[in-house]
Amino acid sequence: MMLAAENRTEALRLLREAYPDAKPALHFSSPFELLVATMLSAQCTDKQVNKVTDVLFQVYNTPEAFAAIDYETLEPYIHSCGFFRTKGQSILAMSRILCDRYGGEVPQSMEELTALPGVGRKTANVVLSNAFGIPAIAVDTHVFRVTNRIGLAEAKDVEHTEQQLMENIPREDWSAAHHWLIYHGRQVCAAQRPKCDLCTLKEVCDFAIHR
Repeated sequence: MMLAAENRTEALRLLREAYPDAKPALHFSSPFELLVATMLSAQCTDKQVNKVTDVLFQVYNTPEAFAAIDYETLEPYIHSCGFFRTKGQSILAMSRILCDRYGGEVPQSMEELTALPGVGRKTANVVLSNAFGIPAIAVDTHVFRVTNRIGLAEAKDVEHTEQQLMENIPREDWSAAHHWLIYHGRQVCAAQRPKCDLCTLKEVCDFAIHR
C-alpha cells in the first residue's frame, strides 16, 4: 500500500538521517569507467566487480582502449563477473560506438545511453546520477524491494517503480535516495529476513505495520 504523503516525507527523513554518508559502492574515476563497472554489475556483487575493475582499469580504461581489443583479450579479466560473454561483447560494442559517434565521450541523456548495447535504464540512471550529477533514480533489486515494502512505491515491475518514485520523492533527493535505499536494503531490509525490529522506519513502513 502506498504511504500517505506525510509518511513518505517522514520515511525519507529517516533514511537521510540513517545513511548521511551513503555513496556509490562501485570504484570509478571517469564516466566511462562507471559505465563499464555498472554493466559488469548485473547479477554480480559490487564487491566482485570492484575486484575485477581494480585490475582491468589499470590496463584498459578508455573507450579507445576497449575498442582496440577483441573479446578473447577481455574475457580473462571479466570472467568472474558472471554472464561474462554477453557483458564483454556489449562493452566492446559500446566502446566502439562511443569512439565512432561520440568522440570517445559518454553521452549525457537517457535516450542516447539506453541506445548503447547492454545499457538499460538502471545503468543509464546510475551513470547520469553518479558521473554527471543529473538527478535520477536507478531501480535495482534493493531499491525495488525496499521501496515497495515501505510504501514509497506500489508497483509490480521496475519501470513503474521508477515512475512512482520520481513522483513521490523530491527531484533534489532522487540521487541521494537511491543510495539511502540501497544501504537500507543491504543493512536492514534484507530480502529473506528483514530486521523490522531494528528498523528506524518501522512506525511508517507499510510492511512493518502489516506484517
